[in-house]
Amino acid sequence: MTKLTFIAHDGTHFDVDAENGSTVMENAIRNAVPGIEAECGGACACATCHVYVDEAWTAEVGEPEAMEEDMLDFAYEVQPNSRLSCQIKVRDALDGLIVRVPERQG
Repeated sequence: MTKLTFIAHDGTHFDVDAENGSTVMENAIRNAVPGIEAECGGACACATCHVYVDEAWTAEVGEPEAMEEDMLDFAYEVQPNSRLSCQIKVRDALDGLIVRVPERQG
């Protein structure tokens, strides 16, 4: 299992064991992480699973593809480390990944 840490806007930490091949969003929903709405269910058709990838992890997570970049235009307070959690696939190399949930979703 790969360990993920979600940090809610209020600073609460949610440590999650995630299966490889799932997405960061799926694990947030399964573990009731507040602030991840995922209205489109992971189809990259909204921006309600927006997260900030911890700067130590941005290179490993990688850059968003064009479709995700388009959806990020609808996200709240986009930053250089913004990603849609539905587009981040869990894998061994992401063990220890930290993402922060914004104050609200777009």
